[in-house]
Amino acid sequence: MPSQPAKPAILISRLLPKPAVDLARSRAEIDAYAVDGAMPRAELLARLAGKRGLICVISEVIDQALLDACPDLRVVSNVAVGFNNVDVAACTRRGVVVTNTPDVLTDTTADFAWALLMATARRVVEADRYLREGRFNQWEYMTLLGGDVHGKTLGVVGFGRIGRAVARRAQGFGMRVLYQDAVAADAATERELHATRADLATLLRESDFVTLHTPLIPETRHLINAQSLRTMKKTAFLINAARGPVVDEAALVQALQEGSIAGAGLDVFEEEPKVHPGLIGLPTVVLAPHIASASSETRLKMANLAVENCLAVLEGKTPPTPVNPEVLARR
Repeated sequence: MPSQPAKPAILISRLLPKPAVDLARSRAEIDAYAVDGAMPRAELLARLAGKRGLICVISEVIDQALLDACPDLRVVSNVAVGFNNVDVAACTRRGVVVTNTPDVLTDTTADFAWALLMATARRVVEADRYLREGRFNQWEYMTLLGGDVHGKTLGVVGFGRIGRAVARRAQGFGMRVLYQDAVAADAATERELHATRADLATLLRESDFVTLHTPLIPETRHLINAQSLRTMKKTAFLINAARGPVVDEAALVQALQEGSIAGAGLDVFEEEPKVHPGLIGLPTVVLAPHIASASSETRLKMANLAVENCLAVLEGKTPPTPVNPEVLARR
């Protein structure tokens, strides 16, 4: 009787939902980190030795040094849409397939961006703190006045899947939508979302809410800087559920302290997990610890997709969502 081929060895470098890990175990030899936190770099390199697959998250840096230390690696499966933690060019040169998890988190992330927008505009966190501190002694006419959302102008920077999903939600609030993207949306999408393409300066100048949904690439690092913030309305709010370094945090702190803009809602940070200390004490800022995709349903879908991507590559199949498909053509 012919022997069964050996199962491929995979490292899962972060605690993931059990059904996703079980799926991986059914078709591979799995070494799974059991802690919901970042694996120390030295341990990552040690445990990745001899492994052909890595399922990781955005806090793991996949660079040339890691590839040199782990020559057996054939696939890096990122449990995220973004992959700025991965040196894709180095992986491509080495013949390592990189994958990500788009689509499955689009609506969940858009929901949370909208939650940040609403919470910031209507001062929900301030109001919660006000009540918990025992300061709600009587109803007052002028206390905790926020800004309306309905009928305002929403500026969407980055008009991909998530940006369009946020724009779709704006329709229920009767908002005018401006968007900025390197590539124009097709006419049907613009009609459906009542969206008009604008250059960044126009979008910043005319929007009551600016929401960021652009990937982190060299051109978008500090896209929102001191000059950008000066261009915005004093009554405007900035929302970032994309990547932290898209915003110059020091410039944002100064703008908020000076009242150059009305407030901000942030799910991501420039030097995550560190947060600029100037943001912590500002009442006009809503802060969240990178949880835009953090619904139980969506995090399971992301993990399952990452597992399927990894297994597909190691089984000689085409993964559902490759980042560098040119590597597959070499097989």
